[in-house]
Amino acid sequence: MGGDAAAAGDTLARLRAGRLQGLQRLDLSCGLTEFPREIFALADTLEVLNLTGNAMQALPDDLHRLHRLRVLFCSDNRFTELPASIGRCTQLDIVGFKANAIEHVPEAALPPSLRWLILTDNRIASMPDSLGRCPRMQKLMLAGNRLRTLPAALADCRQLELLRLSANAFERLADALPERLLALPHLTWLAHAGNPYGDAHEAQAAQARPIAWSTLKLDARLGEGASGVIRAAQWQRDDAPPQSVAVKLFKGAMTSDGLPRSEMAASIAAGTHPQLVGVEGRIDGHPEGTQGLVMPIIPPGHRVLAGPPSLASCTRDVYADDQRFTAEQARRIARGVASALAHLHARGITHGDLYAHNILVDDDGHALLSDFGAAAFLPTDDAPRRAALERMDRRALGWLFEELAQRCDDPHALDADRAAISL
Repeated sequence: MGGDAAAAGDTLARLRAGRLQGLQRLDLSCGLTEFPREIFALADTLEVLNLTGNAMQALPDDLHRLHRLRVLFCSDNRFTELPASIGRCTQLDIVGFKANAIEHVPEAALPPSLRWLILTDNRIASMPDSLGRCPRMQKLMLAGNRLRTLPAALADCRQLELLRLSANAFERLADALPERLLALPHLTWLAHAGNPYGDAHEAQAAQARPIAWSTLKLDARLGEGASGVIRAAQWQRDDAPPQSVAVKLFKGAMTSDGLPRSEMAASIAAGTHPQLVGVEGRIDGHPEGTQGLVMPIIPPGHRVLAGPPSLASCTRDVYADDQRFTAEQARRIARGVASALAHLHARGITHGDLYAHNILVDDDGHALLSDFGAAAFLPTDDAPRRAALERMDRRALGWLFEELAQRCDDPHALDADRAAISL
């Protein structure tokens, strides 16, 4: 961290000395309280501006002078209002203000050019109607706010594909998921858990299968994601020999998808299936109150199927340029994930984030679906909404099949499987 701050300080010094001419991307995280006006000297080339991790509360009214700016990140600052000056930046494609203290989003703050908006973990009680005047919007991340309703104009975002509404203040499922939203033709990845209408069910499910912290002995770190750190561990159960497991410790009270409690509840309720990573239980009695899950160790040879979406791809995973599949591999992956999804729906759960970057595969095509951060319980008393939510998961499955077919030795290997998906 100290090295990062020093590097950012050096970058700021070079900026102020006029030594960054021609720069296309600028990253500054060095305790800034005000916008450095020297940035305007880069107006003819600057496309990506990352001011995450500072102490800023405002942006200049003439921000639009950065006329080539496409990406603006100001997460982890001290904004209480989304700056209206953003709305005059006509080339902006991506805006991220995660983890501020934003309470108000002015009508004028949303430029029509927006394709990806991140306002996760703020204090927003309502979104403006101008959201509907963003026809390119594909990815809208509003988890961890205070929303009770959605603007009717959201139905005009006909290109919307990914939506995060978890951990807000929706009292009724119909408030979070109005019919006009569920009818959007491309909406595929949806997270809505952690709202008052589902609190009781989630809380009950999340309390199941406790595993005492004292029975776990942590070993090496296996990996780290946006929501938590995964460690190898030994689990001592009664008089049985120690069992090798993986432990996921959540980093905080909020993830990009929602609440750790929601993820734990869905993971436990999902039960077991050959194509699910599965869980042994939830951690109980951590000395610092950290929430976490105990999971089986992934069999050797499994790797992530693809990388997560990039700034350019927005809602599409990124595969290696040379990644190819035989027809048999593609069919095994596709049918395995389809089987896991059918199992989840039968258990009353939507995955909400069915992506290749949440699938582990081995060389034979054996697939394991993971990551329940966006999962939610299906309604039991609302058949139309239940059907719509299941259809979104199947739409994601259809995208996965298409991605596999594009990289398969036989591009028609999955034709029958794709035709069988009911959309």
